[in-house]
Amino acid sequence: MCRVRVPRWALLSATAAPVLLIGGWTLAAARQPGGFDQVSGTISALAARDATDRWIMTVALLGLGLCHCVTAAGLRSLRPAGRALLALGGVATVAVAAFPLPAERGSSTPHGLAAAVAFGALALWPALAARRDRGPGPAAGLTPRQGTTATALLLLAVGWFVVELATGGPRIGLSERVAAGAEALCPLVVALTLLRRLSGVNRGPLLYTRR
Repeated sequence: MCRVRVPRWALLSATAAPVLLIGGWTLAAARQPGGFDQVSGTISALAARDATDRWIMTVALLGLGLCHCVTAAGLRSLRPAGRALLALGGVATVAVAAFPLPAERGSSTPHGLAAAVAFGALALWPALAARRDRGPGPAAGLTPRQGTTATALLLLAVGWFVVELATGGPRIGLSERVAAGAEALCPLVVALTLLRRLSGVNRGPLLYTRR
């Protein structure tokens, strides 16, 4: 019998990730004098050096990156390659916060590279995390179809953001929030999927490891 184990701390970190990101950009935008257009304004602009209360978005990004790293350590039933990419996305997200934009409409090569790595790794990790079950019971982890579908949807969202960014489109902020929000939610969806599969196998209470 397969046994999917999701530690409580991993479920907590997966839940905290989207809360930190969405809560961070909402609160930070509300603190900008004269308002902030979240359809055209990027997330990074809220943590830029000239942003008001930039610490809010900075802390949110740092917390988001750390949450991804913790979640990657906890989803032990997934393939190591996928978990490593999730952790890489977390580290790159921390780097995004560590190398802020010099100004709301400024640019920074370290910031841009860190953001590119973060978006790429967080889009690709589900496909590499999928495990093909060869045992007699239900699959213990993410199925190849689930992983590929998740990655395809995330790449579509990231692709929209890249197009808006490259063409200077009017919805850069909106497309970035869709892509970043989807990537922040994905580990939580995966963790809940693993818990639901455990429930189907055991037909009883969900079991967690405390380690």
